[in-house]
Amino acid sequence: MQRDGSKKQQNVTIYDVASRAGFSVSTVSRVLNGFEFVRESTRERILEAAGELGYVANLQARSLAGGRSRYIGLLVPGLDNGYVGGISQGVDRALASAGYGLMLFTTHHHRGQELGYIDTIANGLTAGLLITVPLVPKSYVEALQQQQFPVVLIDQADTSIRSSVVDTTNWQGGYTATEHLIHLGHRRIGFITGLMALRSATDRLAGYKMALKDHDIPVDESLIVEGDYMREMGYAATRQLLTSEQRPTAIVAANDFTALGAMEAIHDEGLGIPSDISIIGFDDIPEARVVHPKLSTVRLPLEQMGRVAVELLLEQIDDPDLQPKHITLSTQLIERQSCAAPKALSILT
Repeated sequence: MQRDGSKKQQNVTIYDVASRAGFSVSTVSRVLNGFEFVRESTRERILEAAGELGYVANLQARSLAGGRSRYIGLLVPGLDNGYVGGISQGVDRALASAGYGLMLFTTHHHRGQELGYIDTIANGLTAGLLITVPLVPKSYVEALQQQQFPVVLIDQADTSIRSSVVDTTNWQGGYTATEHLIHLGHRRIGFITGLMALRSATDRLAGYKMALKDHDIPVDESLIVEGDYMREMGYAATRQLLTSEQRPTAIVAANDFTALGAMEAIHDEGLGIPSDISIIGFDDIPEARVVHPKLSTVRLPLEQMGRVAVELLLEQIDDPDLQPKHITLSTQLIERQSCAAPKALSILT
C-alpha cells in the first residue's frame, strides 16, 4: 500500500493541485511559476494544496510541451563568500519581479566543472544563463550560443568572447585605492594581485601602477606579489611583503578576501593595523564591515550587477537577434578604519 501511495504522489499534476485548492489551472500556474501579482491568501492556499499532494513541477515536460521555461540559471564558483551572495541577491530580486525563478549551479571552485552543466542548463530547464565563475572557457560560452541560448557574463569580461557583459570600473578602482593611500602620505605601497588571467585583476593592477606614476612614485616590482583572489594567498603574499628589506607601509589587496588574509598575516607578525601598516581591499563584501579594524575598500555595486545582468538576459530572451551589450558600473571608495597616515609621518605631525 505504501508503495502505491508513493507512485500516486509522483503522478500528481497541476490539475490535481487546482482541484484541491479550488482555483483555476491558470491561477495555480501563476503561483507555481512565482508570479507576484497574486493575492497572498490565494498563494498560500495553492502552495498548501501542492504540499499536501506532494506536487513537484515537471519542468522538462513543460519544455517539451512547447512552453518556455520560467527559470534562469546562475552559475557561480561557490556559496562561501559575500561577493557571490551580493550578486545572487540582485539576481534573485530582479527575477522575482519579472516572474522568473532561479536555478543555482555551483562549480565548487573546480575549473572545468561548468562544462558538465551544458546539457542540464540548455535542455529546456532554464531560459537563459548568468555566469559569474572566473576563467569560464570561451568554448563553453560559444557552445551555448551555437544553441542560441541566452548568456550574460558578470564581472568576468573576456574581450574575445562575443557576449553581453556586466562589469565595473576596475582600473579606476585600483587607481582610487592607491591614490587614497598616497594622499595619506604613503610612498611604499605593496600590491597583491588577483588571478592574473582575469581582466579584473590586470585592470586593478594597471590602475595601481598609474596612480604611482601620476604622483611621481617609482613602481617597485618587489612590492607587487601575485595572488589569486583567495584569502590563503593573501596571507602568504603578505608574509612575503613583510619579510622584504623595506616592508611597505601600506598594501592594496585586489579583493577583500585577499585583504582579510593580509590582515591575519599582519596580526600574526605582531604588527598593528593601521598603526604599522594600512590596508585597503576591493569589493566591499559584508565581512569587510565586521572585521577589526573595519576594512577600507573599493565598493563594487554587487546587487546592481546582478539586477542589470538579469535585464540584459531577459532582453536576449525576448529578442534573440539583439547585439551583445557591455555595461560598466562605477566603483566607490569606502573609507573605514584600516587606513591611516604612516607612523613616521604621524609622529612628525
